Amino acid sequence: MKVMIRKDSKGVLSAYVPKKDLEEPIVAMASPRMWGGLVTLGNGWQLELPEMADDTALPITVEARRIAAAEE
Repeated sequence: MKVMIRKDSKGVLSAYVPKKDLEEPIVAMASPRMWGGLVTLGNGWQLELPEMADDTALPITVEARRIAAAEE
């Protein structure tokens, strides 16, 4: 799914999913490097982000994969 990753003026990262009209803060990252790993959104969704350079400019739209939770 297409996801826009951006950082606000306070440095808070968020993800916007246009198809769902959903914007949530990124509350956790599986590793200190956001790219190429899992991030958790404020609503509990987990997204696997593509591998990218650490200095990738934001905002950026990427193809991410939602990881299904066990109860779904």
